[in-house]
Amino acid sequence: MRDLPITLLRTFVVVAETLNLTTAAGRLHRAPSTISMQLNRLEGLVSTALLERGQYGVRLTPAGDLLRAHAQLLLNQHDRILGAFLHGDIDGKVRFGTHDQYATRSLPPLLETFVLNYPEVRLEIQCDHRPDYLQSQVRQGKLDLALVEMPLLSHDGERLGGDELVWVRSPVHQAHLRDPLPLAVFVEGCYHRNAALQALAQWQKPCRIAFTSQSRAGVLAAVRAGIGVGIIPRSTLEEGLVVEAGLPPLPGTDVTLLVAAEANEATDRLAQIIRESPQFSCADHGMARVLHQLG
Repeated sequence: MRDLPITLLRTFVVVAETLNLTTAAGRLHRAPSTISMQLNRLEGLVSTALLERGQYGVRLTPAGDLLRAHAQLLLNQHDRILGAFLHGDIDGKVRFGTHDQYATRSLPPLLETFVLNYPEVRLEIQCDHRPDYLQSQVRQGKLDLALVEMPLLSHDGERLGGDELVWVRSPVHQAHLRDPLPLAVFVEGCYHRNAALQALAQWQKPCRIAFTSQSRAGVLAAVRAGIGVGIIPRSTLEEGLVVEAGLPPLPGTDVTLLVAAEANEATDRLAQIIRESPQFSCADHGMARVLHQLG
């Protein structure tokens, strides 16, 4: 019998998720050549091709699809076992607040890592589109940790990265040409909504709220249907949306981590997982970080 090393399976799962060796190498903090060697070794152990490599990336073979499902189950069980021995003494509760756009896109693999590695910790997650509300919840001790999108150069929290807001529309509808301009936005309190209304007012461009929703999925569904123009961070641009450059420029944003003044060890561990994630890093991470402890 042959043993399948956990390291090789972990590399394979990340490659299967990204379908790009360079992206996988960045996530695993290894050179692309090392990733290729690990994949070749794994294919040798199972005596079959797992990936088809091409000019624009890789794709899974039928054997690769089968191994991916088994490998993920094995990795989850491995991490639970290791977490129980290494971190079994870390318990308590972490109350975590964040935006819908993070909770549904960037955070799931990080939260999965945390849950598997700290099995005794109770994680409670609250999603809200209002950064001021989440910020106040941390200040009042009702949340232990929050990952929020703040206006550029805000002074609270720890800046993890930067982004910019952009106008988005459907490529097959002409909502951006209507007068007044119809908007598909979150309900009141959303930074995207406030920034858009301020930019349009400065341009003296008439607008109307055509669609509101509590969820990002609802807003983007309305944009795709041509009901209105939306506002999202550029890094979250999805298929079926195009950036509209003919509207007033929108401000930059900061990806900001807020930690309660009296955080427990479990909260500190989750905060560190988020800090170390490439999803929330940027080129000026080290230079422009703003450190303020919330009181």
